[in-house]
Amino acid sequence: MISKIQTAVLTAIQELYGQQVPEKMATLQKTRPEFEGNLTLVVFPFLKMSKKAPEQTAQEIGEWLKANCDTISDFNVVKGFLNLSISDTAWLDLLRQIDSDPHYGEKQAKDDSPLVMIEYSSPNTNKPLHLGHVRNNLLGWSLAQIMEANGNKVVKTNIVNDRGIHICKSMLAWLRWGNGETPETSGKKGDHLIGDYYVAFDKHYREEVKELVAQGMEEEKAKQEAPLIKEAHEMLVKWEQNDPEVRALWKKMNDWVYAGFDETYKALGVSFDKIYYESNTYLEGKEKVEEGLEKGFFYRREDGSVWADLTKEGLDEKLLIRSDGTSVYMTQDIGTAKLRFQDFPIDQMIYVVGNEQNYHFQVLSILLDKLGFKWGKDLVHFSYGMVELPNGKMKSREGTVVDADDLIAAMVADARKTSDELGKFGDMTEEERQEVARIVGMGALKYFILKVDARKNMLFNPEESIDFNGNTGPFIQYTYARIRSILRKAGEQNYSLSSYLSPLTSKEIDLIQKISEYGAAVEQAGKDYSPSGIANYCYELTKAFNQFYHDFSILNAETEEQKQVRLMIAANVAKTIKNGMALLGIEVPERM
Repeated sequence: MISKIQTAVLTAIQELYGQQVPEKMATLQKTRPEFEGNLTLVVFPFLKMSKKAPEQTAQEIGEWLKANCDTISDFNVVKGFLNLSISDTAWLDLLRQIDSDPHYGEKQAKDDSPLVMIEYSSPNTNKPLHLGHVRNNLLGWSLAQIMEANGNKVVKTNIVNDRGIHICKSMLAWLRWGNGETPETSGKKGDHLIGDYYVAFDKHYREEVKELVAQGMEEEKAKQEAPLIKEAHEMLVKWEQNDPEVRALWKKMNDWVYAGFDETYKALGVSFDKIYYESNTYLEGKEKVEEGLEKGFFYRREDGSVWADLTKEGLDEKLLIRSDGTSVYMTQDIGTAKLRFQDFPIDQMIYVVGNEQNYHFQVLSILLDKLGFKWGKDLVHFSYGMVELPNGKMKSREGTVVDADDLIAAMVADARKTSDELGKFGDMTEEERQEVARIVGMGALKYFILKVDARKNMLFNPEESIDFNGNTGPFIQYTYARIRSILRKAGEQNYSLSSYLSPLTSKEIDLIQKISEYGAAVEQAGKDYSPSGIANYCYELTKAFNQFYHDFSILNAETEEQKQVRLMIAANVAKTIKNGMALLGIEVPERM
């Protein structure tokens, strides 16, 4: 409909003023609520052509459109703004168009569509996933759905930090104090078991540092000289030298962790098309760094360490390989980039990583560009803020994190409790009640996190998230279930608009217009890399429907014609809510 009006505007300018103008000059926006009309045309760009005042120009264009475009039923002029009223026939045609497309507003990828790779999760194998990882995974998954809905091909990837000093700490602690404990003998998920030993290492390490300080050593030196940390570094060197015993222990403990991660990913509803492991990529990174050395991009210091001098780019010098030959995260990211570029013809690379790594990705972009990766210069760091708790920040090594598995279980339990108290379950079986509790609990968690602008730090409050009123997941889910109930009572979408004659109410038009804006919301969310834009759209659509439902009856409308059009509007509100929430990774229940 908008495209049709824009074409008519361009024709009007040609006929009235003898000028051909590009489509982008015919800017249409939603009319502000205090004015009459549905869409507003800004006429200021046409004043040089009309050589008339804004009001007269708008009047002339409005008269032409009303006479020549059957979509326009009326118009009014406010200064340089032409407010257009759309005919009921045009609104009903638009509603039929929306109704005929199960994924109205979303685009399908084509053979020549860009391939976007999105990296998210990036866990360490020395601890279970926590609340910060939850935000990362939910943002990454949602961003992938949004990019697909914008017609891109998408590959979802994960890079697992499965090597380094952090995993050696857990391995050493398990050797020292584990007594052969396994997930089976302990009854713990593998990632939780290994996380416990990471915390244990830190506890004993702190004690050693404290003891050395008490003996007169400076604290910074004590941190380097503590026997545990020196032994962990020795283990890392052995790992890089392929020591069979160290490698066997590393593989066994990592396998425990991966099994635990898989359970959490499944509960979160996220997955990956390809998983990379730093244990496979760090050597590739070293090769690319050596290549960069040969080409003069990098330089080697006397101690054998390799550096990149980025002072000409306004940055500093960046370490790429330590003096003992071990690699750093930057080297590993270069290696991972090399493998990914070999595996996929990437057009765009998006890294979903917290904002504490902003500088890292600024440097990585420059290095990848120097090394010849075509997408290196334009890589996107989808930088997001930290999740904070009422009592402060989380620290893994001190064991003060909010564990992802515990959080998921608590959210589902709270949803069950709240739903029971509000009498939401009706005549459902126990199995149905648990499934709805899972959907609502996870919906509450995901929506609470995704509705916040990703760039901002956020305070997570589980109690606020499970509320059947306000800007929450359960509020939107409940509205969807309510509409589905209405449709079941009406005979499951048994509507027809073939002979609709009655005029539409302003609220009906508002809802049709709001549904039609879904495509623009999806497109904007893709441009801005913004799941919160989709969350906000779903909430606004849900609010608009609930206001309509409060003011008008659907099943007991005054005429059969009104009932039919309201059923079609309700059905497409529900469809759009379901599709929009799916872009956030949120399910909607048929009954609540």
